[in-house]
Amino acid sequence: MGHTAHNKTKLLNRIKRIKGQVEGLERGLEEGRDCGEVLQLIAAVRGAVNGLMAEVIEEHLREHVASPDISGDERARGADDIAGILRTYLK
Repeated sequence: MGHTAHNKTKLLNRIKRIKGQVEGLERGLEEGRDCGEVLQLIAAVRGAVNGLMAEVIEEHLREHVASPDISGDERARGADDIAGILRTYLK
């Protein structure tokens, strides 16, 4: 996927922030933090992952579905990719 290679540094920085949030969640559980705090940490991780997913989906749609430079077959494959990923992601 060209757009993930093009945005590699930006995406990896997001992953590193998510990794830090997950590690914070792990520490919170190990330290026995209040369930409200743990839920807040979980919500933050989920929000960060959702943001990453939205960014990659948006770029995928722009490059593999909406771009006027691609063929109908490539457009259909791009749309099928997104449909399959969304089915899995939304389960």
